[in-house]
Amino acid sequence: MTKLKMKIAGYFRYYGITDNSRAIENFRYLVRRLTFKWLNRRSQRKSYTWLRFDKMFRYFEVPEAKIHVNIFELKKEITYIL
Repeated sequence: MTKLKMKIAGYFRYYGITDNSRAIENFRYLVRRLTFKWLNRRSQRKSYTWLRFDKMFRYFEVPEAKIHVNIFELKKEITYIL
């Protein structure tokens, strides 16, 4: 979970720019679904219910989707982006 948390945070920092919030929120949703799926494949019976899984996600403080760069408030000297 620690590595997953670091990878998600890095993804949000890289792709978290203006007008991309829907895509990174969708990415977090898909990561949650796949993590739930793979953690429940560890044995022949289910390891987690969605309630226990949500508690675990909150316990490990997996980051929320967040915009880190607002391209409309960049310095005027940086003209190669726009």
